[in-house]
Amino acid sequence: VGTFTAGGLKISIQGGKLSIDQEGKSRKFIEDVEHVTFSGKYAISKGQPVLYITERCVFKLTPDGMELIEIAPGIDLEKDILAIMDFKPIMHVPPALMDERIFMPEPMGLKDDMLNISLEKRLTYNARENLFFVNFEGFSIQTKDDISLVKEAVESIIRPLNKKVYTIVNYDNFYINPEILDDYTLMVKGLVEEFYTCVTRYTTSAFRRMKIGDALQHQNVTPHIYATLAEAGNALKNF
Repeated sequence: VGTFTAGGLKISIQGGKLSIDQEGKSRKFIEDVEHVTFSGKYAISKGQPVLYITERCVFKLTPDGMELIEIAPGIDLEKDILAIMDFKPIMHVPPALMDERIFMPEPMGLKDDMLNISLEKRLTYNARENLFFVNFEGFSIQTKDDISLVKEAVESIIRPLNKKVYTIVNYDNFYINPEILDDYTLMVKGLVEEFYTCVTRYTTSAFRRMKIGDALQHQNVTPHIYATLAEAGNALKNF
């Protein structure tokens, strides 16, 4: 809530809506630049996800160019975005609204969002890439019953495919009761042998990489635990 200025740009936020009171001195999205510090073509060739997040909208890099996927509440699509770009972005569907909580003074409650994601929503399968993604960020396994629930949820998605899949697991801020870590990794070993062509894992926590890696090796499962999603994805492509 209030007014903000930077580089000649003046914006105001009121009632959860953003208003452009004065445009900046230079255009941000142009056809040609003097220096290239980031190669979009290289990122696409490596399968790296790329988002361009501005104060008023969000673009996603695709093989066909930049796709406009979100706009801030209160922003006029034509006047505040398209009219000040040197090229027209891809828009397969009308862009969604950015999370309105960003523009409110109250805490966004992101921690609660992460912890309250259902197990089913943490498991996604990309048929085009035959890629299974397990998002265990902020997830907690406290009991052996929790282990069984994970096993059943994975099986319900992969077994009907009648083929093995490539898999990436996100272990950022993941917690498991140390007393059942061996039971968990034994379950993982079964999933690897039955359903996964190969699997990589990642977490920014060196301690978590060590603990989970040691437990997997104890079950004769090659850990392949990396620090970032990009590293895990690149490693998966090299198998």
